Amino acid sequence: MDRRTFLKQTGLVVGGVIGGGIVGGLIGNAVATPEPKVEVQTVTETQTVEKVVEKTVAADYGQALQFFTQEQFEVVEAAMERIFPADENGPGAKELGAAYFIDHQLAGSYGVNGKEYMSGPFYPGEPTQGYQYQLTRQEIYEIGIKGIQDWCQKKYNKKFTELSEAEQDEVLTALQKGEVDTFVGYPPASFFSLLRTNTLEGVYSDPLYGGNKDMGGWRMKKYPGSQMSYTQYIDKDEVPTIEPVSLKSHMGH
Repeated sequence: MDRRTFLKQTGLVVGGVIGGGIVGGLIGNAVATPEPKVEVQTVTETQTVEKVVEKTVAADYGQALQFFTQEQFEVVEAAMERIFPADENGPGAKELGAAYFIDHQLAGSYGVNGKEYMSGPFYPGEPTQGYQYQLTRQEIYEIGIKGIQDWCQKKYNKKFTELSEAEQDEVLTALQKGEVDTFVGYPPASFFSLLRTNTLEGVYSDPLYGGNKDMGGWRMKKYPGSQMSYTQYIDKDEVPTIEPVSLKSHMGH
């Protein structure tokens, strides 16, 4: 093989095969038949990229933990589902992602009471006075989850997530009545009240915040969400059913 022929053939290999991702064996293995290798490798890589794109589109990256451990999250998610269970009217707190809502909130300023006065003195308040403790909400949830788990081990010798729905209801009822005696540093009834409030917030808040998945909570209430205006309905004799809109829908408008 003369020098001109050698350079011409190896140039074809380098120009065609590098684009397909083949690095090894450029000269010795691919000189004779470079074209088939280019076609096969290109098709393979194209198919691989398409699969990755499909997987990326299907994934919901908002459903990721930012504060809870996996075990803590499972306890909160199970408790929220019993507070707001799925039924013939629609999805429950679990399907609507309410537990992800509170997880994300606790990871931010809400979890550390960033916008509230948190200095002493601290005195026991009346039931109507609301929050009167020096603990942050992050600390309250950690105390609450541990208190629930300890109570379940004490009474049922199981974790909360291992109980039947009826048993979970018994635990939450005892929690609401303040009868759970495994809490340290925070009243169990106050934790139930906070958990219930956060459950409803996760079910009905804008999906932007991690809950109310696919606006399912709004649809059950026939709530229109974050509409830009209602001027087109002013002259209507009946109140129409309006498809809900989230804050995300207004991006770029």
